[in-house]
Amino acid sequence: MSVPGRTSGLSGVSTSASFSGAVVARVRGAHLGMLPIVVALVLIWAVLGAINPAFLSAENLVNLTLQSVPTGIIALGVVLVLLVGQIDLSVGSVSGLAAAVLAVGTVTLGWPVGLAVVAVLVIGALVGFAYGVLSTRLGLPSFVFTLAGLLVLAGVQLRVLGPDGSINLPFESWLVRTVQQGFLSPAAAWAVVVVAVVVYAGTRVVDHVRRVRSELPSPGLARIAVHTAVLAAVLSVTVAYLGTARGVGYTVALFVVLVVVVDVLLRRTRWGRSVRAVGGNRRSALLAGVPVRSVVVSCFVACSTFAALGGVLAAGRLAAANQGTGGADTYLLAIAAAVIGGTSLFGGRGSAWSALVGVLVIQSIANGLTMLNLDLATRYIVTGGVLLLAIVVDMMIRGRREV
Repeated sequence: MSVPGRTSGLSGVSTSASFSGAVVARVRGAHLGMLPIVVALVLIWAVLGAINPAFLSAENLVNLTLQSVPTGIIALGVVLVLLVGQIDLSVGSVSGLAAAVLAVGTVTLGWPVGLAVVAVLVIGALVGFAYGVLSTRLGLPSFVFTLAGLLVLAGVQLRVLGPDGSINLPFESWLVRTVQQGFLSPAAAWAVVVVAVVVYAGTRVVDHVRRVRSELPSPGLARIAVHTAVLAAVLSVTVAYLGTARGVGYTVALFVVLVVVVDVLLRRTRWGRSVRAVGGNRRSALLAGVPVRSVVVSCFVACSTFAALGGVLAAGRLAAANQGTGGADTYLLAIAAAVIGGTSLFGGRGSAWSALVGVLVIQSIANGLTMLNLDLATRYIVTGGVLLLAIVVDMMIRGRREV
C-alpha cells in the first residue's frame, strides 16, 4: 500500500536531486556557452578601468570598437574554417594583398572605389576556392597549404605595392570618409536596437512554438523573455553610452550585422548544420549524406572573402596600404580572437559571436596596456597568456565530452 505523503516527498527529493544533478552536469560539461569569456571581458574592463578611468570613457570605447572591426571581420572567417576542423594561416596576407590591390587600383590605375572593392573581394573568394580544392581534392593539410599561401601572397603584396612600398588613399575618398568618420545617427542607432530585439524575440518565440508542436524540449517563454530583456538592456546601454561621444560607427554596425547573419546561417540553415556536422565528425557527416567537399570549400571561400574585406577596412581606417598591412601578427590575432571567443581548434564547436567577443578581449588588452604606457612586448605576453588559457579550457572541455 502506497503512502501518498511519502511518495510526494520522495518525488520532490528526486526532482530536486535531478535538477541539482543536471546543473552539476551542465557545469562539468562546460555547456556554459559564451558566459565565461563574457565574464572575463567584464573583468578585464573592470581592472583596466580601475587602473585608468579613461579606459572606460565613451570616446575611448568608440575608438576601441572601431579598432576591433578589421581584425574582427577576419576572425569571423577564421571561425567558419575552424568549425569544419581546418585552419587558415594566410588570412593576414590575404587582407594585406586586398589593401594593396585596392590602393593601386584606386590611386595608380584610377579605378572607381566600388569597382576596386568588388575586385579585391573576388580575389579573396578565388584564394579561398583554391584552398578548398587543395583540401578536398588533394587531401593536403590546411596548415601546410595556407602557410605556403601566407608566403606567396605576402610576396605578391610586395610586388603590387612596388618599390615605394606604401600608397596613400585620398582623404576625400568615400571609403576613407565612411570608415574614419561615418557614424549612425541617434535615430538610426536606436532603430537598429529595436529591430535587433524584435527579430531576436520573434525567432526565439517561433522556435519555441515549433518545438512545442513537435513535442521537443523548449527553454520556455519565461527564459526567452529574460534573454530578450538582457539583450535589450545591453544594446540600449551600449548605444546610449557611445552616443555621448561620436556614437556607433558604420563599420561597427557592418561587423555586427555580419556576425548576426553568419550566426543565423549557422543555427537556422541546412548549411550551418552541415558545417557543424563536418567539424564534429567528418566521416559520420559523409555517411549521413552531407556534401562534405562543398561545405569545406564554402568555408574557405567565406574565410578568405572576410579577410579581404578586413583588409579593405584596414586600408580605409589608415588611409593607406603599405608593407605592414596584414602583417605577421594579423593572422595570429584573428585566430586568437576566434579561439579566445570559444571556437574549438578541433572543429564542430563555436559561434559567430566568438569573433565579436574574442576580438573585444584582444583589443581591450591592447588598448588598455597602451593607455598604461606599457610596451608591445607586454601586450604580446598578456595576449598569449589569455590564448593559452582559452586553449587549455578547450582541451578540458573536449576531454570531458570524450569520456
